[in-house]
Amino acid sequence: MTDFILPDIGEGVVECELLEWLVKEGDRVEEDQPVAEVMTDKATVQIPSMHAGVITKLFYQAGEIAKVHEPLFAMARDGEADAQVTEQTNAQANEQTPVPSVEQKPADTESAANETFILPDIGEGIVECEIVKWHLNEGDSMQEDDVVVEVMTDKAVVEIPAKYAGTMTKRYHQEGEIAKVHEPLFDMHVAGRTPSSFAAATASVAEVKQTPVNSTVDSGNSQTPATQNDYKPAHGFEEGSEAPQKTIAGKVPASPAVRRLAREKGIDLKQVNASGKKGRVLKKDILAAVEKQAAPVSTPTKQTPSAQGSADVNRVPLTPVQRAMAKQMTRSVSTIPHFTVSEELNMQALIDLKRALADTFAKQDIKLTFMPFFIKALSLAMQAYPIFNARLSDDESALEYIVDHNIGFAVDSPIGLLVPNIKGVQNLSVMDIAAQMQDIVQSARAGKLSSDQLKGGTISISNVGVLGGTTATPIINHPELAIVALGKMQTLPRFDEQGNVVSASIMHLSWSADHRVIDGATMVRFNNLWCEYLSEPLKMLSQLR
Repeated sequence: MTDFILPDIGEGVVECELLEWLVKEGDRVEEDQPVAEVMTDKATVQIPSMHAGVITKLFYQAGEIAKVHEPLFAMARDGEADAQVTEQTNAQANEQTPVPSVEQKPADTESAANETFILPDIGEGIVECEIVKWHLNEGDSMQEDDVVVEVMTDKAVVEIPAKYAGTMTKRYHQEGEIAKVHEPLFDMHVAGRTPSSFAAATASVAEVKQTPVNSTVDSGNSQTPATQNDYKPAHGFEEGSEAPQKTIAGKVPASPAVRRLAREKGIDLKQVNASGKKGRVLKKDILAAVEKQAAPVSTPTKQTPSAQGSADVNRVPLTPVQRAMAKQMTRSVSTIPHFTVSEELNMQALIDLKRALADTFAKQDIKLTFMPFFIKALSLAMQAYPIFNARLSDDESALEYIVDHNIGFAVDSPIGLLVPNIKGVQNLSVMDIAAQMQDIVQSARAGKLSSDQLKGGTISISNVGVLGGTTATPIINHPELAIVALGKMQTLPRFDEQGNVVSASIMHLSWSADHRVIDGATMVRFNNLWCEYLSEPLKMLSQLR
Protein backbone atom coordinates (compact mmCIF):
# COMPACT_ATOMS: atom_id res chain seq x y z
CA MET A 1 0.00 0.00 0.00
CA THR A 2 1.31 3.45 -0.94
CA ASP A 3 0.47 6.75 0.72
CA PHE A 4 -0.21 9.68 -1.61
CA ILE A 5 1.52 12.71 -0.07
CA LEU A 6 -0.30 15.99 -0.67
CA PRO A 7 2.13 18.04 -2.80
CA ASP A 8 2.70 21.79 -2.84
CA ILE A 9 -0.31 23.30 -4.59
CA GLY A 10 0.68 26.94 -4.56
CA GLU A 11 3.46 29.19 -3.33
CA GLY A 12 3.10 29.66 0.43
CA VAL A 13 0.15 27.25 0.71
CA VAL A 14 0.61 24.86 3.67
CA GLU A 15 -2.93 23.49 4.03
CA CYS A 16 -6.22 23.23 2.17
CA GLU A 17 -9.84 22.33 2.79
CA LEU A 18 -11.08 19.04 1.35
CA LEU A 19 -14.20 20.00 -0.61
CA GLU A 20 -15.15 16.68 -2.15
CA TRP A 21 -13.83 13.19 -2.71
CA LEU A 22 -14.30 12.17 -6.34
CA VAL A 23 -13.75 8.51 -5.43
CA LYS A 24 -14.46 6.27 -2.44
CA GLU A 25 -12.50 3.53 -0.68
CA GLY A 26 -12.37 0.41 -2.87
CA ASP A 27 -12.66 2.34 -6.14
CA ARG A 28 -10.15 1.74 -8.90
CA VAL A 29 -8.44 4.81 -10.40
CA GLU A 30 -6.20 5.30 -13.41
CA GLU A 31 -3.05 7.40 -13.60
CA ASP A 32 -3.88 11.16 -13.68
CA GLN A 33 -7.55 10.53 -12.73
CA PRO A 34 -8.85 13.25 -10.34
CA VAL A 35 -9.28 11.85 -6.84
CA ALA A 36 -10.16 14.87 -4.69
CA GLU A 37 -11.14 18.52 -4.99
CA VAL A 38 -9.50 20.86 -2.46
CA MET A 39 -9.73 24.59 -1.83
CA THR A 40 -6.74 26.76 -0.84
CA ASP A 41 -6.80 30.46 0.02
CA LYS A 42 -6.14 31.12 -3.67
CA ALA A 43 -8.07 28.63 -5.78
CA THR A 44 -9.96 25.34 -6.01
CA VAL A 45 -7.68 22.52 -7.22
CA GLN A 46 -8.29 18.95 -8.35
CA ILE A 47 -5.72 16.42 -7.07
CA PRO A 48 -4.97 13.61 -9.57
CA SER A 49 -3.64 10.14 -8.83
CA MET A 50 0.01 9.63 -9.71
CA HIS A 51 -0.48 5.90 -10.32
CA ALA A 52 -3.12 3.37 -11.35
CA GLY A 53 -4.53 1.21 -8.58
CA VAL A 54 -7.24 0.79 -5.94
CA ILE A 55 -8.03 3.38 -3.25
CA THR A 56 -7.65 1.70 0.15
CA LYS A 57 -8.02 4.58 2.59
CA LEU A 58 -9.14 8.24 2.62
CA PHE A 59 -7.40 10.13 5.42
CA TYR A 60 -9.86 13.07 5.59
CA GLN A 61 -13.58 13.74 5.47
CA ALA A 62 -15.13 16.47 3.32
CA GLY A 63 -14.78 19.81 5.13
CA GLU A 64 -11.62 18.85 7.03
CA ILE A 65 -8.25 20.56 6.64
CA ALA A 66 -5.48 18.61 4.88
CA LYS A 67 -1.82 19.46 5.39
CA VAL A 68 0.72 19.80 2.57
CA HIS A 69 3.42 17.06 2.66
CA GLU A 70 1.19 14.75 4.72
CA PRO A 71 -0.78 11.67 3.47
CA LEU A 72 -4.02 12.48 1.64
CA PHE A 73 -5.08 8.95 0.70
CA ALA A 74 -3.61 5.45 0.41
CA MET A 75 -3.83 3.13 -2.55
CA ALA A 76 -2.74 -0.33 -3.63
CA ARG A 77 -0.87 0.33 -6.85
CA ASP A 78 -1.10 -2.09 -9.75
CA GLY A 79 1.42 -4.85 -9.10
CA GLU A 80 1.14 -4.64 -5.32
CA ALA A 81 -1.73 -7.14 -5.01
CA ASP A 82 0.60 -10.11 -5.52
CA ALA A 83 2.90 -8.71 -2.86
CA GLN A 84 0.03 -8.49 -0.38
CA VAL A 85 -1.06 -12.09 -1.11
CA THR A 86 2.51 -13.30 -0.62
CA GLU A 87 2.74 -11.31 2.60
CA GLN A 88 -0.45 -12.85 3.97
CA THR A 89 0.68 -16.35 2.97
CA ASN A 90 4.05 -15.85 4.66
CA ALA A 91 2.37 -14.45 7.77
CA GLN A 92 0.12 -17.53 8.03
CA ALA A 93 3.09 -19.82 7.53
CA ASN A 94 5.02 -18.02 10.25
CA GLU A 95 2.11 -18.40 12.68
CA GLN A 96 2.10 -22.16 12.10
CA THR A 97 5.88 -22.55 12.20
CA PRO A 98 7.48 -21.69 15.56
CA VAL A 99 10.98 -21.75 14.05
CA PRO A 100 12.57 -18.29 14.60
CA SER A 101 13.63 -16.36 11.51
CA VAL A 102 15.34 -13.09 10.69
CA GLU A 103 12.12 -11.59 9.33
CA GLN A 104 9.93 -12.58 12.29
CA LYS A 105 10.66 -10.24 15.23
CA PRO A 106 7.46 -9.37 17.07
CA ALA A 107 9.20 -7.10 19.54
CA ASP A 108 10.89 -5.13 16.78
CA THR A 109 7.66 -4.86 14.79
CA GLU A 110 5.94 -3.20 17.75
CA SER A 111 8.73 -0.71 18.48
CA ALA A 112 10.04 0.05 15.01
CA ALA A 113 8.85 0.50 11.45
CA ASN A 114 10.14 0.98 7.96
CA GLU A 115 9.55 4.57 6.82
CA THR A 116 9.79 5.75 3.22
CA PHE A 117 11.26 9.23 2.93
CA ILE A 118 9.44 11.11 0.15
CA LEU A 119 11.55 13.74 -1.60
CA PRO A 120 9.87 17.05 -0.63
CA ASP A 121 9.62 20.25 -2.63
CA ILE A 122 13.08 21.82 -2.52
CA GLY A 123 12.45 24.95 -4.52
CA GLU A 124 9.75 26.79 -6.41
CA GLY A 125 8.95 25.02 -9.65
CA ILE A 126 11.49 22.22 -9.10
CA VAL A 127 10.18 18.77 -10.05
CA GLU A 128 13.39 16.75 -10.11
CA CYS A 129 16.99 16.81 -8.95
CA GLU A 130 20.23 14.92 -9.51
CA ILE A 131 21.75 12.79 -6.75
CA VAL A 132 25.19 14.28 -6.12
CA LYS A 133 26.46 12.38 -3.08
CA TRP A 134 25.08 9.88 -0.58
CA HIS A 135 26.43 10.51 2.93
CA LEU A 136 25.06 7.20 4.22
CA ASN A 137 25.13 3.66 2.88
CA GLU A 138 22.43 1.05 3.32
CA GLY A 139 22.79 -0.34 6.83
CA ASP A 140 24.29 2.86 8.28
CA SER A 141 22.65 4.43 11.32
CA MET A 142 21.61 8.08 11.42
CA GLN A 143 20.44 10.66 13.92
CA GLU A 144 17.68 13.20 13.44
CA ASP A 145 18.85 16.08 11.17
CA ASP A 146 21.94 14.16 9.97
CA VAL A 147 22.67 14.91 6.32
CA VAL A 148 21.65 11.84 4.30
CA VAL A 149 22.20 12.96 0.72
CA GLU A 150 23.20 15.97 -1.38
CA VAL A 151 21.11 16.71 -4.45
CA MET A 152 21.54 19.28 -7.19
CA THR A 153 18.55 21.14 -8.57
CA ASP A 154 18.53 23.61 -11.42
CA LYS A 155 19.31 26.32 -8.87
CA ALA A 156 21.57 24.98 -6.13
CA VAL A 157 23.02 22.01 -4.26
CA VAL A 158 20.72 21.07 -1.37
CA GLU A 159 21.42 18.85 1.64
CA ILE A 160 18.54 16.50 2.60
CA PRO A 161 18.49 15.75 6.37
CA ALA A 162 17.00 12.76 8.20
CA LYS A 163 13.60 13.39 9.80
CA TYR A 164 14.15 10.74 12.47
CA ALA A 165 16.87 8.64 14.06
CA GLY A 166 17.17 5.15 12.61
CA THR A 167 18.95 2.96 10.08
CA MET A 168 19.13 3.32 6.30
CA THR A 169 17.54 0.25 4.71
CA LYS A 170 17.22 1.19 1.04
CA ARG A 171 18.38 3.85 -1.40
CA TYR A 172 16.14 4.32 -4.44
CA HIS A 173 18.75 6.06 -6.59
CA GLN A 174 22.45 5.87 -7.31
CA GLU A 175 24.71 8.93 -7.50
CA GLY A 176 24.22 10.70 -10.80
CA GLU A 177 20.63 9.53 -11.25
CA ILE A 178 17.58 11.80 -11.37
CA ALA A 179 15.16 11.76 -8.41
CA LYS A 180 11.61 13.06 -8.71
CA VAL A 181 9.93 15.35 -6.18
CA HIS A 182 7.11 13.60 -4.23
CA GLU A 183 8.56 10.15 -4.96
CA PRO A 184 10.57 7.84 -2.63
CA LEU A 185 14.20 8.81 -2.00
CA PHE A 186 15.20 6.26 0.63
CA ASP A 187 13.79 3.85 3.23
CA MET A 188 14.83 3.80 6.85
CA HIS A 189 14.17 1.68 9.94
CA VAL A 190 12.74 4.06 12.56
CA ALA A 191 12.81 2.97 16.19
CA GLY A 192 9.78 3.66 18.35
CA ARG A 193 7.39 4.61 15.52
CA THR A 194 4.42 2.94 13.92
CA PRO A 195 4.44 2.63 10.13
CA SER A 196 3.33 5.74 8.29
CA SER A 197 4.50 5.39 4.73
CA PHE A 198 4.02 1.59 4.50
CA ALA A 199 0.99 -0.34 5.72
CA ALA A 200 3.28 -2.22 8.15
CA ALA A 201 6.94 -2.96 8.65
CA THR A 202 6.35 -6.47 7.31
CA ALA A 203 5.43 -5.07 3.90
CA SER A 204 9.06 -4.28 3.17
CA VAL A 205 10.01 -7.78 4.36
CA ALA A 206 7.55 -9.31 1.92
CA GLU A 207 9.02 -7.19 -0.85
CA VAL A 208 12.51 -8.47 -0.08
CA LYS A 209 11.26 -12.07 -0.13
CA GLN A 210 9.82 -11.60 -3.60
CA THR A 211 12.97 -10.03 -5.05
CA PRO A 212 15.87 -12.34 -4.17
CA VAL A 213 18.18 -10.62 -6.68
CA ASN A 214 18.04 -7.47 -4.53
CA SER A 215 17.67 -9.20 -1.16
CA THR A 216 21.21 -8.25 -0.19
CA VAL A 217 20.60 -4.53 -0.51
CA ASP A 218 19.96 -4.08 3.21
CA SER A 219 23.37 -5.41 4.16
CA GLY A 220 25.11 -2.58 2.35
CA ASN A 221 28.25 -4.63 1.70
CA SER A 222 27.31 -7.96 0.15
CA GLN A 223 25.75 -6.56 -3.00
CA THR A 224 27.62 -7.43 -6.16
CA PRO A 225 28.86 -4.68 -8.46
CA ALA A 226 26.51 -5.80 -11.22
CA THR A 227 23.50 -5.49 -8.92
CA GLN A 228 24.58 -2.06 -7.72
CA ASN A 229 25.04 -0.70 -11.20
CA ASP A 230 21.88 -2.15 -12.70
CA TYR A 231 19.44 -1.51 -9.86
CA LYS A 232 16.68 1.00 -10.52
CA PRO A 233 13.68 1.78 -8.24
CA ALA A 234 10.40 0.16 -9.21
CA HIS A 235 8.70 3.54 -9.57
CA GLY A 236 11.12 4.45 -12.36
CA PHE A 237 9.53 1.81 -14.64
CA GLU A 238 6.14 1.05 -16.02
CA GLU A 239 3.31 0.74 -13.50
CA GLY A 240 2.34 -2.84 -12.71
CA SER A 241 5.79 -4.37 -13.16
CA GLU A 242 6.11 -7.44 -10.96
CA ALA A 243 9.52 -6.82 -9.45
CA PRO A 244 12.54 -4.56 -10.02
CA GLN A 245 14.82 -7.27 -11.39
CA LYS A 246 12.20 -8.41 -13.92
CA THR A 247 11.79 -4.83 -15.09
CA ILE A 248 15.54 -4.44 -15.61
CA ALA A 249 15.84 -7.68 -17.50
CA GLY A 250 12.82 -7.28 -19.76
CA LYS A 251 12.00 -3.60 -20.10
CA VAL A 252 13.76 -0.42 -21.11
CA PRO A 253 14.16 2.13 -18.28
CA ALA A 254 11.68 4.99 -18.79
CA SER A 255 9.18 6.98 -16.76
CA PRO A 256 5.43 6.27 -17.02
CA ALA A 257 4.90 9.55 -18.89
CA VAL A 258 7.54 8.58 -21.45
CA ARG A 259 5.99 5.11 -21.86
CA ARG A 260 2.58 6.68 -22.38
CA LEU A 261 4.00 9.02 -25.04
CA ALA A 262 5.69 6.09 -26.77
CA ARG A 263 2.40 4.16 -26.86
CA GLU A 264 0.58 7.18 -28.29
CA LYS A 265 3.20 7.63 -31.01
CA GLY A 266 3.50 3.91 -31.77
CA ILE A 267 7.18 3.80 -30.83
CA ASP A 268 8.92 0.62 -29.58
CA LEU A 269 11.10 1.65 -26.64
CA LYS A 270 13.62 -1.09 -27.46
CA GLN A 271 14.26 0.55 -30.83
CA VAL A 272 14.83 4.05 -29.38
CA ASN A 273 18.32 5.51 -29.01
CA ALA A 274 18.32 6.31 -25.27
CA SER A 275 20.24 9.42 -24.20
CA GLY A 276 19.53 9.21 -20.45
CA LYS A 277 21.93 7.85 -17.88
CA LYS A 278 22.31 4.06 -17.87
CA GLY A 279 20.14 3.62 -20.95
CA ARG A 280 17.12 5.55 -19.70
CA VAL A 281 14.77 6.73 -22.47
CA LEU A 282 13.77 10.38 -22.18
CA LYS A 283 10.89 12.30 -23.73
CA LYS A 284 13.20 13.96 -26.25
CA ASP A 285 14.35 10.49 -27.40
CA ILE A 286 10.74 9.57 -28.23
CA LEU A 287 10.21 12.82 -30.11
CA ALA A 288 13.46 12.26 -32.03
CA ALA A 289 12.32 8.75 -32.93
CA VAL A 290 8.99 10.10 -34.16
CA GLU A 291 10.77 12.68 -36.30
CA LYS A 292 13.11 10.03 -37.70
CA GLN A 293 10.19 7.74 -38.44
CA ALA A 294 8.39 10.50 -40.32
CA ALA A 295 11.47 11.54 -42.36
CA PRO A 296 11.60 10.34 -46.01
CA VAL A 297 13.82 7.32 -46.52
CA SER A 298 15.44 8.90 -49.58
CA THR A 299 16.92 11.88 -47.69
CA PRO A 300 19.88 10.62 -45.67
CA THR A 301 21.63 14.00 -45.77
CA LYS A 302 21.62 14.31 -41.97
CA GLN A 303 23.78 11.26 -41.63
CA THR A 304 26.23 12.23 -44.37
CA PRO A 305 29.57 13.63 -43.15
CA SER A 306 30.40 17.02 -44.57
CA ALA A 307 33.54 17.63 -46.54
CA GLN A 308 34.75 19.97 -43.80
CA GLY A 309 34.77 17.50 -40.91
CA SER A 310 33.54 14.33 -39.23
CA ALA A 311 29.93 13.37 -38.53
CA ASP A 312 30.88 12.32 -34.98
CA VAL A 313 29.35 14.55 -32.31
CA ASN A 314 30.30 14.67 -28.65
CA ARG A 315 26.90 14.96 -26.97
CA VAL A 316 27.03 16.56 -23.50
CA PRO A 317 23.70 16.85 -21.60
CA LEU A 318 22.82 20.23 -20.12
CA THR A 319 23.25 20.59 -16.38
CA PRO A 320 20.12 21.30 -14.32
CA VAL A 321 21.14 24.97 -14.06
CA GLN A 322 21.64 25.22 -17.82
CA ARG A 323 18.26 23.58 -18.47
CA ALA A 324 16.58 26.02 -16.10
CA MET A 325 18.30 28.98 -17.77
CA ALA A 326 17.28 27.80 -21.23
CA LYS A 327 13.65 27.41 -20.12
CA GLN A 328 13.51 30.73 -18.26
CA MET A 329 15.20 32.77 -20.98
CA THR A 330 13.03 31.27 -23.71
CA ARG A 331 9.93 32.12 -21.71
CA SER A 332 11.12 35.69 -21.05
CA VAL A 333 12.11 36.48 -24.63
CA SER A 334 9.03 34.89 -26.18
CA THR A 335 6.46 36.47 -23.83
CA ILE A 336 7.97 39.82 -22.77
CA PRO A 337 8.42 42.69 -25.26
CA HIS A 338 11.80 44.06 -24.19
CA PHE A 339 13.00 47.58 -24.73
CA THR A 340 16.37 48.93 -23.61
CA VAL A 341 17.77 52.16 -22.24
CA SER A 342 21.48 52.87 -21.78
CA GLU A 343 23.24 55.51 -19.70
CA GLU A 344 26.70 56.23 -18.38
CA LEU A 345 27.46 56.96 -14.74
CA ASN A 346 30.34 58.99 -13.35
CA MET A 347 31.63 56.84 -10.51
CA GLN A 348 34.01 59.32 -8.84
CA ALA A 349 31.74 60.20 -5.89
CA LEU A 350 31.07 56.50 -5.18
CA ILE A 351 34.78 55.71 -5.43
CA ASP A 352 35.53 58.38 -2.79
CA LEU A 353 32.69 57.18 -0.52
CA LYS A 354 33.74 53.54 -0.76
CA ARG A 355 37.34 54.45 0.08
CA ALA A 356 36.20 56.45 3.11
CA LEU A 357 34.00 53.64 4.49
CA ALA A 358 36.23 50.65 3.72
CA ASP A 359 37.92 50.59 7.15
CA THR A 360 34.60 50.89 8.99
CA PHE A 361 33.21 47.89 7.12
CA ALA A 362 36.47 45.94 7.56
CA LYS A 363 36.12 46.19 11.35
CA GLN A 364 32.88 44.22 10.97
CA ASP A 365 34.68 41.65 8.76
CA ILE A 366 32.76 42.91 5.72
CA LYS A 367 34.48 43.53 2.41
CA LEU A 368 32.84 46.61 0.89
CA THR A 369 32.10 46.67 -2.85
CA PHE A 370 30.07 49.05 -5.01
CA MET A 371 27.11 46.69 -5.26
CA PRO A 372 25.49 47.53 -1.86
CA PHE A 373 25.30 51.18 -2.94
CA PHE A 374 23.68 50.21 -6.26
CA ILE A 375 21.16 48.02 -4.44
CA LYS A 376 20.23 50.61 -1.80
CA ALA A 377 19.92 53.41 -4.38
CA LEU A 378 17.70 51.14 -6.49
CA SER A 379 15.40 50.58 -3.51
CA LEU A 380 15.16 54.32 -2.86
CA ALA A 381 14.30 54.95 -6.51
CA MET A 382 11.58 52.27 -6.35
CA GLN A 383 9.92 54.14 -3.50
CA ALA A 384 9.31 56.98 -5.96
CA TYR A 385 8.46 54.59 -8.82
CA PRO A 386 6.72 51.55 -7.24
CA ILE A 387 5.78 50.17 -10.66
CA PHE A 388 9.32 48.78 -10.87
CA ASN A 389 8.51 46.58 -7.86
CA ALA A 390 5.34 45.13 -9.40
CA ARG A 391 4.50 42.21 -11.66
CA LEU A 392 1.86 41.64 -14.33
CA SER A 393 -0.92 39.21 -13.45
CA ASP A 394 -1.06 35.92 -15.36
CA ASP A 395 -4.06 37.07 -17.39
CA GLU A 396 -2.35 40.45 -18.05
CA SER A 397 -5.37 42.30 -16.66
CA ALA A 398 -3.83 43.82 -13.52
CA LEU A 399 -0.61 44.90 -11.84
CA GLU A 400 0.36 43.24 -8.55
CA TYR A 401 2.40 45.64 -6.41
CA ILE A 402 4.82 43.96 -4.00
CA VAL A 403 5.54 45.52 -0.62
CA ASP A 404 9.12 44.34 -0.08
CA HIS A 405 12.02 45.29 -2.33
CA ASN A 406 13.61 41.87 -2.94
CA ILE A 407 16.53 42.82 -5.15
CA GLY A 408 18.38 40.06 -6.98
CA PHE A 409 21.99 40.09 -8.14
CA ALA A 410 23.76 37.63 -10.42
CA VAL A 411 26.38 35.30 -8.92
CA ASP A 412 28.75 33.17 -11.02
CA SER A 413 28.76 29.90 -9.05
CA PRO A 414 30.45 26.53 -9.81
CA ILE A 415 27.12 25.08 -10.95
CA GLY A 416 26.21 28.03 -13.18
CA LEU A 417 24.74 31.52 -13.04
CA LEU A 418 22.42 32.02 -10.05
CA VAL A 419 20.32 35.06 -9.11
CA PRO A 420 19.74 35.10 -5.34
CA ASN A 421 18.02 38.11 -3.83
CA ILE A 422 18.17 40.18 -0.66
CA LYS A 423 14.79 40.44 1.01
CA GLY A 424 13.27 43.73 2.25
CA VAL A 425 16.06 46.05 1.09
CA GLN A 426 13.88 49.07 1.91
CA ASN A 427 14.43 48.28 5.61
CA LEU A 428 18.20 47.60 5.42
CA SER A 429 21.25 49.83 5.75
CA VAL A 430 24.14 49.71 3.31
CA MET A 431 26.11 47.72 5.90
CA ASP A 432 23.23 45.25 6.31
CA ILE A 433 23.11 44.77 2.55
CA ALA A 434 26.87 44.29 2.31
CA ALA A 435 26.84 41.69 5.11
CA GLN A 436 23.99 39.71 3.53
CA MET A 437 25.62 39.89 0.11
CA GLN A 438 28.86 38.50 1.50
CA ASP A 439 27.08 35.55 3.11
CA ILE A 440 25.00 34.86 -0.01
CA VAL A 441 28.01 34.92 -2.34
CA GLN A 442 29.93 32.51 -0.08
CA SER A 443 26.93 30.15 0.04
CA ALA A 444 26.47 30.33 -3.74
CA ARG A 445 30.09 29.49 -4.44
CA ALA A 446 29.81 26.53 -2.06
CA GLY A 447 26.56 25.44 -3.75
CA LYS A 448 24.63 25.84 -0.49
CA LEU A 449 22.05 28.51 -1.31
CA SER A 450 18.60 27.91 0.15
CA SER A 451 15.53 27.88 -2.08
CA ASP A 452 14.19 30.93 -0.20
CA GLN A 453 17.21 32.97 -1.28
CA LEU A 454 16.54 32.10 -4.93
CA LYS A 455 12.82 32.85 -5.15
CA GLY A 456 10.63 35.89 -4.66
CA GLY A 457 12.88 38.43 -6.39
CA THR A 458 11.22 41.63 -7.67
CA ILE A 459 14.00 43.27 -9.74
CA SER A 460 17.52 42.18 -10.71
CA ILE A 461 21.03 43.56 -11.24
CA SER A 462 23.53 41.81 -13.52
CA ASN A 463 27.17 42.78 -13.22
CA VAL A 464 28.84 41.98 -16.55
CA GLY A 465 31.57 44.49 -15.76
CA VAL A 466 33.16 42.27 -13.13
CA LEU A 467 34.18 39.94 -15.98
CA GLY A 468 35.23 42.75 -18.32
CA GLY A 469 31.99 43.47 -20.20
CA THR A 470 31.27 47.08 -21.14
CA THR A 471 27.62 46.99 -22.22
CA ALA A 472 24.93 44.30 -22.41
CA THR A 473 21.29 43.74 -23.33
CA PRO A 474 20.05 41.81 -20.29
CA ILE A 475 17.03 39.50 -20.45
CA ILE A 476 14.31 40.18 -17.88
CA ASN A 477 13.96 37.54 -15.19
CA HIS A 478 10.25 36.61 -15.53
CA PRO A 479 7.93 37.63 -13.81
CA GLU A 480 9.94 40.75 -12.95
CA LEU A 481 9.46 43.90 -15.02
CA ALA A 482 13.02 45.21 -15.33
CA ILE A 483 16.70 44.34 -15.06
CA VAL A 484 19.88 46.41 -15.27
CA ALA A 485 23.38 45.35 -16.33
CA LEU A 486 26.45 47.10 -14.92
CA GLY A 487 29.44 47.44 -17.23
CA LYS A 488 33.09 47.67 -16.26
CA MET A 489 34.46 50.95 -14.96
CA GLN A 490 36.66 52.76 -17.49
CA THR A 491 38.84 55.85 -17.35
CA LEU A 492 37.61 58.02 -20.24
CA PRO A 493 38.01 61.66 -21.34
CA ARG A 494 35.02 63.88 -20.57
CA PHE A 495 34.32 67.63 -20.47
CA ASP A 496 33.90 69.42 -17.15
CA GLU A 497 31.55 72.38 -16.56
CA GLN A 498 34.17 74.81 -17.90
CA GLY A 499 34.61 72.84 -21.10
CA ASN A 500 37.97 71.37 -20.12
CA VAL A 501 38.85 67.78 -20.98
CA VAL A 502 39.20 65.74 -17.76
CA SER A 503 39.80 62.12 -16.84
CA ALA A 504 36.56 60.49 -15.60
CA SER A 505 35.70 57.08 -14.16
CA ILE A 506 32.74 55.97 -16.28
CA MET A 507 30.44 52.94 -15.99
CA HIS A 508 27.84 52.05 -18.62
CA LEU A 509 24.38 51.05 -17.36
CA SER A 510 22.07 48.99 -19.60
CA TRP A 511 18.38 48.62 -18.73
CA SER A 512 15.79 46.22 -20.14
CA ALA A 513 12.14 46.75 -19.23
CA ASP A 514 8.79 45.11 -19.98
CA HIS A 515 7.16 47.39 -22.57
CA ARG A 516 3.69 46.00 -21.80
CA VAL A 517 3.80 47.91 -18.51
CA ILE A 518 6.71 50.37 -18.49
CA ASP A 519 6.94 53.09 -21.13
CA GLY A 520 10.14 54.77 -22.24
CA ALA A 521 9.56 58.04 -20.37
CA THR A 522 8.99 56.24 -17.06
CA MET A 523 12.09 54.12 -17.60
CA VAL A 524 14.30 57.17 -18.28
CA ARG A 525 12.95 59.13 -15.29
CA PHE A 526 13.49 56.18 -12.98
CA ASN A 527 17.03 55.67 -14.26
CA ASN A 528 17.79 59.40 -13.86
CA LEU A 529 16.74 59.32 -10.20
CA TRP A 530 18.79 56.17 -9.57
CA CYS A 531 21.87 57.71 -11.21
CA GLU A 532 21.36 60.90 -9.20
CA TYR A 533 21.60 58.93 -5.96
CA LEU A 534 24.72 57.15 -7.21
CA SER A 535 26.57 60.15 -8.66
CA GLU A 536 25.72 62.24 -5.60
CA PRO A 537 25.43 59.63 -2.83
CA LEU A 538 24.96 62.24 -0.09
CA LYS A 539 21.47 62.79 -1.54
CA MET A 540 20.59 59.29 -0.39
CA LEU A 541 20.84 60.51 3.22
CA SER A 542 17.68 62.58 2.81
CA GLN A 543 15.72 59.41 1.98
CA LEU A 544 17.21 56.99 4.52
CA ARG A 545 15.03 55.95 7.46
